[in-house]
Amino acid sequence: MDFTKIKNIIFDLGNVVIDINPQLTYHAFSKISEYNSGEIEQLIKEKHIWVDYEKGVITESQFRDKLRTELKINATDLEIDTAFNALLLPIDANRINLIEAISAKYKTYVLSNTSLIHMLEFENILHEYTGRKTIWPLFVKPFFSYEMGMVKPNDEIYLQVLHDAYILPNETLFIDDLKANIDAASRLGFQTIHLQPPFTIIDHLAHAI
Repeated sequence: MDFTKIKNIIFDLGNVVIDINPQLTYHAFSKISEYNSGEIEQLIKEKHIWVDYEKGVITESQFRDKLRTELKINATDLEIDTAFNALLLPIDANRINLIEAISAKYKTYVLSNTSLIHMLEFENILHEYTGRKTIWPLFVKPFFSYEMGMVKPNDEIYLQVLHDAYILPNETLFIDDLKANIDAASRLGFQTIHLQPPFTIIDHLAHAI
């Protein structure tokens, strides 16, 4: 990667800033549902429950009610939110410190398929593991799918970011853990890093500071 040509860096959140494991959420839902975790994963995907929520098509209340109906869940809002947040793992403070250093040299952004429930818990985990109450001042702007009404890997979300941020794709590095999201960004002219374990942003960006 030739960082001399990069002016902007866009970070995904899941498995880039914070590690996640969706299987933990499916398992947590299975404990309050009549279905097992495999059936829950299939139903969530078939009924578009998760993606509709991340796209902002349904509200928090509608999301919880849809989970109750489709997954045969009898649980409080808090119990549902706790299960939904089970996928969020501890945050490595070194990654946050790196982003802070990167933000002094490049314009930094976040582009994430996410939801309000997850973002509230993200900040709780951030504070627990790093002592920081927030990281959004480290970015020019965070772009969240649920606020934008669109999700990756649809072209429209990348084009909206380019428009709103007044940036050019060939001057912009996009980092994501999902190949479909990387492929879409590459087609639109972004520089990309497909982040896969065991490597982290520290491995890829430490020499960019």
